[in-house]
Amino acid sequence: MVSPVAATSSGGRSSFAGFWSSARRRKSIGVPSDGSDNSGGLVRSLGLFDLILLGIGASIGAGIFVVTGTVAHDAGPGVTVSFALAGAACVLNALCYAELSSRFPAVVGGAYLYTYAAFNELTAFLVFTQLMLDYHIGAASIARSLASYFVSLLELLPFFKGHFPSWIGHGGIEFFGGVVSINILAPILLVILTVILSCGVKESSVVNSFMTATKVVIVIIVIFAGAFEVDISNWSPFAPNGFKAIVTGATVVFFSYVGFDAVANSAEESKKPQRDLPIGILASLLVCAMLYVAVCLVITGMVPYQFLGEEAPLAEAFTAKGLKFVTVLISIGAVAGLTTTLLVGLYVQSRLYLGLARDGLLPAIFSKVHLVRHTPIHSQVWVGIVATIMAGLFNVHQLSHILSVGTLTGYSVVSACVITLRRKDKVTNQVSQKYITSQSEGTICLVAIAFCGFIAGLCYRFNASIILMIFAIIIAVLGAAALQFRQDYADPPGFSCPAVPVIPIVSVFFNMFLFAQLHEEAWFRFIIVSLIAIVMYAFYGQYHANPVSSEHSHAYHGIPSSEAA
Repeated sequence: MVSPVAATSSGGRSSFAGFWSSARRRKSIGVPSDGSDNSGGLVRSLGLFDLILLGIGASIGAGIFVVTGTVAHDAGPGVTVSFALAGAACVLNALCYAELSSRFPAVVGGAYLYTYAAFNELTAFLVFTQLMLDYHIGAASIARSLASYFVSLLELLPFFKGHFPSWIGHGGIEFFGGVVSINILAPILLVILTVILSCGVKESSVVNSFMTATKVVIVIIVIFAGAFEVDISNWSPFAPNGFKAIVTGATVVFFSYVGFDAVANSAEESKKPQRDLPIGILASLLVCAMLYVAVCLVITGMVPYQFLGEEAPLAEAFTAKGLKFVTVLISIGAVAGLTTTLLVGLYVQSRLYLGLARDGLLPAIFSKVHLVRHTPIHSQVWVGIVATIMAGLFNVHQLSHILSVGTLTGYSVVSACVITLRRKDKVTNQVSQKYITSQSEGTICLVAIAFCGFIAGLCYRFNASIILMIFAIIIAVLGAAALQFRQDYADPPGFSCPAVPVIPIVSVFFNMFLFAQLHEEAWFRFIIVSLIAIVMYAFYGQYHANPVSSEHSHAYHGIPSSEAA
């Protein structure tokens, strides 16, 4: 007879063993279907130009209309270098995204999908939860900003000026010390955008393309109009607070470039994904970088950096020069920019929910695709509801300092995925295989590099001993050397990230360096959300997940045969 204590102990070990076995599952991505069975699936309707505009639409928004002034107060005219440095860092991430989007061009999921295929099920679910919290808070925050800019645009007309109470557009009526803040216009705008997205990807793409083209044209006009008002004496001193302020500024503006992952998440709706996704990712990033740098040069040349506004630096710079007609264009551009950023953000969220539901990690209702509209309607409506409630009832701007955790986490893991998926067994390295597998060795090296990047970032942030920072960098270099010389890498199909594993390693290190610059509450948020995700996975995900379900049970619109070849 087995004692109750022994039975409980055995049951505990069995439960943990089952959890551990499930958590380590990896997704096997097979050859996509030929598209012959298209009932209920997503439609491949996005061309290359649509994808580029999608990436630009997701990026050009608050970064160009707001953040420039905030960072310029510390970095001075050197904010231009801040944007250039951040853009260069994002190129590393974009190259990794480009390779993986080309490697898995037929399936929706983005960073979550790549993590599932490269590492394991639990890590993929953790990446999803961190990203999703960023997206939910970000969507609500952008909706509030859009409502404010929209009212400001209407108030340019004398008939509307001064007739809008705070609960409609600007801020909201606050209760309980400002935690609850009622706003009416933000939820209305979210409902409209959710309806547009639910109508179909082609319809929403038309709206995004029109709005993105509008704001890009306006930004170009602003650049050329402002160029004639530049006084080069305003660029001196170029870095009033030193180079460290410029680097710190780069960590802030880094998040102005994060739209290219939206292109990767449109894999299943791209006409020629294996060719167009990498081009769309890199081209949209390049366009955004050029526009950001040009705008920074113009506004810091027009007005001394000390006098740039933090709420609407572009508009205030042109108002100071008496160019009020340009201010009107800027207001229109801000509304268009925030609209496309919000639209694409809602689009990406619904596709991520769709991908997880197909794999069983979320309830199946999120995997339903409308038979006529070919959109994940339940996922889209759910995303809209969450954003509407948050934007309508809460002062989400107070949560801005815990944002970007998911973005940096996702970028770091995606860069690591490139190395892991490229790795192949090295025949000449069999001696060490008795003690540790090649895969485990590579994973340990990647974790060590990420940790060293975080430590180096902490040393930089808190002016700690330079010796500790150098020690962290040396350990990271040793880990990189192990990945470079003790691992072999196969050439991937489609687009290939150059200089693997060097570029992904630098990307991981720099992302974690930036992670260390975030507010301390963001670190606590990372830990709390991760724990909640593990509990959710333990009680639901591990029992319902099916890593091969997407290959066999769902209708995918496969890559056209000519493209697959």
